[in-house]
Amino acid sequence: MSDVIISPELLARYNKPGPRYTSYPTVPAWTGTFGEAEYREALADVAARPDDALSVYVHLPFCAEHCAYCGCNATVTRRSDVVDRYLDRIERELSMVTPLLGGRRQVVQLHWGGGTPNFLSEAQMMRLVNLLSDNFAIDWAGEISLEIDPRIGTVEQLAQIHAMGFNRISLGVQDINVDVQAAIGRIQPFEQTEKLYRACRDLGFASVNLDLVYGLPLQTQDGFHNTLKAIGELRPDRIACFSYAHVPWVKPQQKAIDATKLPDTYTKFSMFRMAIDTLAETGYDWVGMDHFALREDELAVAARELHLHRNFMGYTTRPAPHMLAFGMSSIGELAGRFAQNEPHLGRYQKMVDAGQLPVVKGYKLSDDDLLRRTAILHLMCNLELPYDLTRAAFGVDLRDALGDDLDRLEAYVEDGFVELLPDRVQVTPLGRFFVRNLAMELDAHLAKTAERTVFSKTV
Repeated sequence: MSDVIISPELLARYNKPGPRYTSYPTVPAWTGTFGEAEYREALADVAARPDDALSVYVHLPFCAEHCAYCGCNATVTRRSDVVDRYLDRIERELSMVTPLLGGRRQVVQLHWGGGTPNFLSEAQMMRLVNLLSDNFAIDWAGEISLEIDPRIGTVEQLAQIHAMGFNRISLGVQDINVDVQAAIGRIQPFEQTEKLYRACRDLGFASVNLDLVYGLPLQTQDGFHNTLKAIGELRPDRIACFSYAHVPWVKPQQKAIDATKLPDTYTKFSMFRMAIDTLAETGYDWVGMDHFALREDELAVAARELHLHRNFMGYTTRPAPHMLAFGMSSIGELAGRFAQNEPHLGRYQKMVDAGQLPVVKGYKLSDDDLLRRTAILHLMCNLELPYDLTRAAFGVDLRDALGDDLDRLEAYVEDGFVELLPDRVQVTPLGRFFVRNLAMELDAHLAKTAERTVFSKTV
């Protein structure tokens, strides 16, 4: 990508707020009229397809302290009994959901996110593993993953996690520069990260991933380059390189960050470009928007072969037809619907205690939504729009279904973002940096949702 020229003027012209398209329609289009009754209908539809495999996500929101940069739905506590009571509610939620699925269903993907999943004690982790095993037939050869904070991890804890059946693990790093760490309230010596990373390798985790963030206060080109080199030399299977979004009016803990210390837009963008080139030199392919994978990793192979997929868990090669989600704020995707649980811990627990399925928002996709979702996710993941993409599933060519919207992509030819070929729209290397802008042209809900949400910018 080093030969792709992007001037500050071009970046400024297209650096506008927009969705990241982890789903379509995006969350702002979902409504509060989708609740427990609608979720039960979705579960009944899943029950009617007993051979469909499932993904399961569990949100574990607890952290010992807030990191100033964090945008996650997290709850700070140091009390183990608070976690125990939360697991009581997870158990109750499972007991309400799984009987509606018509049996003990197969799960091929399991992910614990947060928060800080390794904030849980060994006994609490084992309790949750047993709860899930009792309710589902988990394929332990599938993708069984969790996120951890290396600052509170130990080699012994990693051994316990691996023994429980987890085969994929993500370690939060963000940046190894001590000044940046101090600025975001997350002191994490590189030696601790390296120690736990090597322990993960020694224990035999099938995939070890590290997460970075660019655009943080006090980050510089040289400093972030050092971080990229150090992380690349460890050779994790995958590296996520997320853009920091400074939204203190949405995430109050970000008020602790000195906004005057944030890099300007073009410097921030240049850091990501540097990540692409630096990691390419180390043997990584750029995958999707913000992930990197070793060239032999199945994620990189899927991207090259144009069958990469994305859901709320991230990029994947083996999507299950339905994803169930448990815990506060968790989002499920099942039977053509999205369903989100109550995001406030206290209200989530009260709803579960009252015997309610704690869904407070969701959306049932129309046929048009389903078709557009197929097009947008394929464009975002695989950087092309074959005109026959929707023919088998929807009985219609994209040119007939989205003709006017596809015509709008012609405006991007002059800037060199796309090529219009006889059988497809092809995103160019330059256009890849602006693929969200292209996807926005296919979004039928954008005009209605942009006024009532905070979207992140291209950079």
